[in-house]
Amino acid sequence: MHPAAGPTNSLLDVGGLGVGHHQRVGDGSLTGTTVVLCPPEGVVAGADVRGGAPGTRETDLLDPRNLVERVHAVVLSGGSAFGLAAADGVMRELYARGRGFPMGGPGEVVPIVPAAVCFDLGRGGDFGSFPDASFGARALADAESGGVAGLGNVGAGTGTQVGGLRGGVGTASAVLPDGTTVAALVVVNAVGSAVDLGTGELWGARHLVEADVRGIPGWPEGVLPARPDPAELEAARRAAEEANATSRVPRSLATTIGVVATDAMLAPAQCSRLATSGHDGMARAVNPIHTMFDGDALFGLSTGARGVPDVAGFHALLHGAGEVVTRAMVRGVLAAESMTTPAGSWRGYRDAFPSAGRGD
Repeated sequence: MHPAAGPTNSLLDVGGLGVGHHQRVGDGSLTGTTVVLCPPEGVVAGADVRGGAPGTRETDLLDPRNLVERVHAVVLSGGSAFGLAAADGVMRELYARGRGFPMGGPGEVVPIVPAAVCFDLGRGGDFGSFPDASFGARALADAESGGVAGLGNVGAGTGTQVGGLRGGVGTASAVLPDGTTVAALVVVNAVGSAVDLGTGELWGARHLVEADVRGIPGWPEGVLPARPDPAELEAARRAAEEANATSRVPRSLATTIGVVATDAMLAPAQCSRLATSGHDGMARAVNPIHTMFDGDALFGLSTGARGVPDVAGFHALLHGAGEVVTRAMVRGVLAAESMTTPAGSWRGYRDAFPSAGRGD
């Protein structure tokens, strides 16, 4: 039996965290940036990078053997390596607020802002359209406004794809039996498929709880994804072949990135382990995962609002991390909208397999 979802079924159920997005769509653009904002004092953090083509910033700093333990924000962005510039905008804004690692007198701080990027270059039609520092600054402002975590094609999920279908941002949470909350926000963008190509079912659907289908546009309330009609599966295969033949951008470059967070009090090494367990959740939602063409990376965050877990509690927390990552990724795929640009077409799962939501 899966743990119950938190009140918002999102990363925001870990108190003290904020989420913001900024995106640009049209005139050749299809990209964006997502920021996870931490409390002013920062949160303990770790990271685990598994893909063969990563684009990251400050992950070496999060090695438990190194000095800095806390981060002040995390940036997830499209734009491949160019998108790492979005973190500059977040750093400058946090610096202006006096939030960062203290280096001397008042205001002399260095904000610690790890980042990871995914490949979406050219999907809007213009290969040279990618996030810059302004994207990070605007996504940070959105996070500070206290809005919802967002689903689907927002922020860093704007130009994503997964196995030829549209990808997106997904988020989910779980409240463990001892009251600890664990939650994830994931940008689904993978070379592998979220769909079992033999049946049309979503690989991770068996891990969903009823709360996961709430808020999905056009999806019946309370209906978990079912096995689609065989005719839809065959039609989806033909559509994928046609799209692959006409696409102007490579479908063999991707990367899934995200954050797993908890209110338990963890050490840096335990945060890294939290991220590691989150990758188990990735492997349940996409196949294959962690390829040489993906730069899959997760950050683990601990706000420390609750006490230090015992061994059994930490084991349960790690199991929960994998569960919420899987659920978040399925939610991101379900929320994704079909899109056509000058570079090609990507269908959302709901359009490719409408019978999966029939509920009978």
